Amino acid sequence: MTKEKHHKREHHLRRCCGGFAACILGLVLVVGFITLVVYLALRPSKPSFYLQDLQLRSINLGDPSLSATAQATLASRNPNDHVGIYYKRLDVFVTYRDEPVTVPVSLPPMYQGHRDVTIWSPVLLGESVPIAGYIADAMKQDIAAGYVMLQVKVDGRVKWKVGSWVSGSYHLFVSCPAMLAAGPSGPGPMPLGSAMSVNGSAVGASASASAVVVTSLRFTQPTGCSVEV
Repeated sequence: MTKEKHHKREHHLRRCCGGFAACILGLVLVVGFITLVVYLALRPSKPSFYLQDLQLRSINLGDPSLSATAQATLASRNPNDHVGIYYKRLDVFVTYRDEPVTVPVSLPPMYQGHRDVTIWSPVLLGESVPIAGYIADAMKQDIAAGYVMLQVKVDGRVKWKVGSWVSGSYHLFVSCPAMLAAGPSGPGPMPLGSAMSVNGSAVGASASASAVVVTSLRFTQPTGCSVEV
């Protein structure tokens, strides 16, 4: 009788534990299903990015490397009414013809609420960045023509927040075109030599007294950015 009671007790305990586990699992599934329905109903939209300004403070183009200092002003807007955005990682850098000319600068992680707008103004640096010879030649030609088309790019990770639920991490890639126009201070073409500086002076074997000195490369107008999530 003792053994039978013991077996009955074990069987009853197992049934209770199994029922409790089934209840917990059912509750988790229900909560997950409700969260999924809410997420799909809200359908979060990707953030909008705008390049408000790009100041190219200096650029020294040699062979086979480039050094540059720039400051970008980027704005991001969360278009969602009920979905927040966690920016877990954001790396900003500048490219020319898909070649990096500054090293990535990491922005601090942050949360962006519903319909919020965030503005960043990172300083972007590139010191002796290796570039291909044809890239250097193309940039010299563009500067001589009085304009340079750059791209400010953002590479990062984001998460969506709906109520207390936070999604997994998604890859974010942003590309912002930046047209810079040069302001000449005199007649004639810009000198091109083995080394060139656009920072109020020009250095090169072909420089002369009548040559143009590019005093600035100015950002022409604010522009929208392509965003992939």
